[in-house]
Amino acid sequence: MDKQKALERIKYLRSELNRHNYLYYVKAEPEISDYDYDLLLRELADLERQFPEFDDPNSPTKRVGSDLSHDFTQVRHRYPMLSLANVYSFDELGEFDNRVRKALTEGFEYVCELKFDGVAIGLTYHDGKLVQAVTRGDGTVGDDVTTNVRTIRTIPLELNGNDFPKEFEIRGEIFMPRKVFDELNAEREEIGETPFANPRNAAAGTLKLLNSAEVAKRKLDCFLYFILGENLPFDNHYQNMLKAKEWGFKVSEYMTLCKDLQEVKQFIDNWEDKRKKLPVDTDGVVIKVNSYKHQALLGLTAKTPRWAVAFKYKPERVSTELLSVDFQVGRTGAITPVANLKPVKLAGTTVKRASLHNADQIEQLGIRVGDWVFVEKGGEIIPKIVGVDKSKATLFTKSIVFPESCPECGVALVRPEGEARHFCPNQNGCPPQIKGRIEHFISRKALNIDGLGEETVALLFDKKLISDAADLYALTKEQLLGLERFAEKSADNAIKSIEKSKSVPFPRVLYGIGIRYVGETTAKKLAQHFRSIDAIANATVEQFIEVEDVGERIAASIVDFFKDERNIKLIEKLKSAGVQLQLSDEETRKISDKLKGLTIVISGTFSRVSRDELKELIVKHGGKNVSSLSSSTSLLVAGEKMGPAKFEKANKLGIKIITEEEFFDMIEE
Repeated sequence: MDKQKALERIKYLRSELNRHNYLYYVKAEPEISDYDYDLLLRELADLERQFPEFDDPNSPTKRVGSDLSHDFTQVRHRYPMLSLANVYSFDELGEFDNRVRKALTEGFEYVCELKFDGVAIGLTYHDGKLVQAVTRGDGTVGDDVTTNVRTIRTIPLELNGNDFPKEFEIRGEIFMPRKVFDELNAEREEIGETPFANPRNAAAGTLKLLNSAEVAKRKLDCFLYFILGENLPFDNHYQNMLKAKEWGFKVSEYMTLCKDLQEVKQFIDNWEDKRKKLPVDTDGVVIKVNSYKHQALLGLTAKTPRWAVAFKYKPERVSTELLSVDFQVGRTGAITPVANLKPVKLAGTTVKRASLHNADQIEQLGIRVGDWVFVEKGGEIIPKIVGVDKSKATLFTKSIVFPESCPECGVALVRPEGEARHFCPNQNGCPPQIKGRIEHFISRKALNIDGLGEETVALLFDKKLISDAADLYALTKEQLLGLERFAEKSADNAIKSIEKSKSVPFPRVLYGIGIRYVGETTAKKLAQHFRSIDAIANATVEQFIEVEDVGERIAASIVDFFKDERNIKLIEKLKSAGVQLQLSDEETRKISDKLKGLTIVISGTFSRVSRDELKELIVKHGGKNVSSLSSSTSLLVAGEKMGPAKFEKANKLGIKIITEEEFFDMIEE
């Protein structure tokens, strides 16, 4: 394909993909299947690789993010990003209304919008294209998170139509849907990480990740609620937001125009219960004066606009008795205290249990068995104890004693330095940990073995048919048929699925093995860096830290894992079973021998490729990538922000230092 035809096709594909993206994510009216969409996206990505001169930062291919590291730069807001004053009752809302009426001599309208609980963002558009996304920060200066925001599917990279201002800013709230939040926390708990407290914290943490490919996986969403700029289509907020919806922005369909305070109150009452059924957290209603002329007359205080206020709903809270506390053991050995409560109705459901997370939280709450405690629903979904109901104090209470030994196997618990949780160190002798690791191994994101579940794993373990994940590969159909849960077809399917899992790629196997703190992404990066389980087993803490996003805690956990002979035995059994424990030939196939005989260290960050991709290129061109400098090092590839110590050591050892561009000259010449 010549350049002109390629450019025409690229433009067409970008336009079509943007249109389909808007139909799917904003309008919820898809015209094509996911498969067909992926085919178009793949074709565009291939053309962009063949013709890099047509690169565009707002191409739909940028939605998937990149594992290039990008630090955040500070940006001054063109318009200050103020907070809203809060009111908590209709009396306080009436006082706001009185102040507005005194300041305005003519009739006015309010606009009511649900207040979504997320992270404020300001998006700047030039000629209909997204050019910058900045967080609130301190209201005057925020962080430039444009690369991460481009991965959010509901934020348009290019606008529909042509009747938008040449330049404007639109503000909104980036949030994490509850379903995504629940999945993320389940994954964090699986690898021994502390779960996020709420979807807002999760969204804020995600937006600050340095790896935009990871941000893309978190499936953030965004509602837009305010436009700033000159030459806006209308002189009021409500009509401009409806117009923004036509341009492709996701604007809440529940935004309502109200002619007086009575209609505002009706909106607030109407949504107090209905909002709990939405897939996103809300904590109130924002009330704005509609007319821009009236907003200007009302003006601003140093911190808040005088023409808007946030009505905050009070969280539903009930009081009930704390009957007892159980201590549960997870797959990683983490001990989680769980409160057993006298059943009580809360937000439409009966609550019987609530997680207390760790010993520190129990101490902070100051609760005792027999206390009456206040219970709320975090994000109005997850029950949590928030304090003691002192109006129902009783003398008949008992202290909650955190166990010193594992409640399942009796081994003394440990609390690693800097950790909030206690752990049972008996990884290979504590039944819940063993069964939990096997369940993790067969899970969808790991080996994806169908036909087995939590109850089946427990049954196989209790019948002594399996003692670890590797034993699954020795199971026979006859053994399964001997169990009450299996018939001919289900036993056949389970054995076939176990056999099929032998072809699952190495990164997913590494994740499935279940090393503490090694999640799906970390497993992938370790696999790409070390390429085989043997290399990982023999690596040092220092070598692990060279891998992007691997810190000392993760490194130490991996080293400790491979010090245990029982874990080495597990790996050997998996090898014998034929499970993939190294990258495939295709993944390791050489491109050339241009770097043959060269031992290369890389340091810093790079603009053309990520660190992991650079390491892969070294190996594929016949070189050897190592993590530390020595007299046998041939080259140091120096990126941005390389530490001065490495630079000095390379000079002292007489090692040649080359730039990223010089490296590419070597492999491309």
